[in-house]
Amino acid sequence: MGPMTDPSAGRGAALVLFSGGQDSTVCLAWALSRYARVETVGFDYGQRHAVELEARQEVRARMAEAFPEWAARLGEDHMLEMRGFGAIGGTAMTEARAFEITEKGLPNTYVPGRNLVFLTYAAALADRRGVPVLVGGMCETDYSGYPDCRREAIDAMQTALNLGMAQDFRIETPLMHLTKAETWALAKQLGGEALVTLVVEASHTCYAGQRGVLHPWGHGCGTCPACELRARGFEEWAAGGRPTLAA
Repeated sequence: MGPMTDPSAGRGAALVLFSGGQDSTVCLAWALSRYARVETVGFDYGQRHAVELEARQEVRARMAEAFPEWAARLGEDHMLEMRGFGAIGGTAMTEARAFEITEKGLPNTYVPGRNLVFLTYAAALADRRGVPVLVGGMCETDYSGYPDCRREAIDAMQTALNLGMAQDFRIETPLMHLTKAETWALAKQLGGEALVTLVVEASHTCYAGQRGVLHPWGHGCGTCPACELRARGFEEWAAGGRPTLAA
């Protein structure tokens, strides 16, 4: 069975904010099923799990190989250097420190304003590339505690970017209201077991940057917040018989 393709696909272009993690990999597949040209952009902000930047290329290559229909739509990849921004935060995402909850009640993996800055950089790139749609893996269902993952924040950014750039950008967040189990189900719906296998083997989400052990749900330390969320979602999805997401 080939990959899922939306009946209205084949028109327009999209730029996917692509980290190489599970969520952005599923978002890339989602965009490829809908748009005629799909470019990707990554951000190097000094993250501890910089191995995800290497995973990006493996995911792109394997997706093109496994899904020829999508390969024809997969456009250029862009990497933007943002280490100066990453140095501001002083969080567990950029420094070797234990993962914990801060006095504000937020995980110390939260990099203040990260998604807002990502979207600003991506929009500037999209403006130059003539791409009207930005696609991001932000999600508020499995709430991470990150305020810039909320759709309300994304809507405000969309308004600000369009006003500030005299554009008509649309920011798509296909995972916004999905649990992590439902994200696995969406991967199955989009590309069958081939895409699920690709997500497990090639994508990288572990905050600690560990890539040695391949668990049923993917590579990772198994104990950081990202691994725990990914593993729990996979187990819930698998327990239900690995269904696709209901249309």
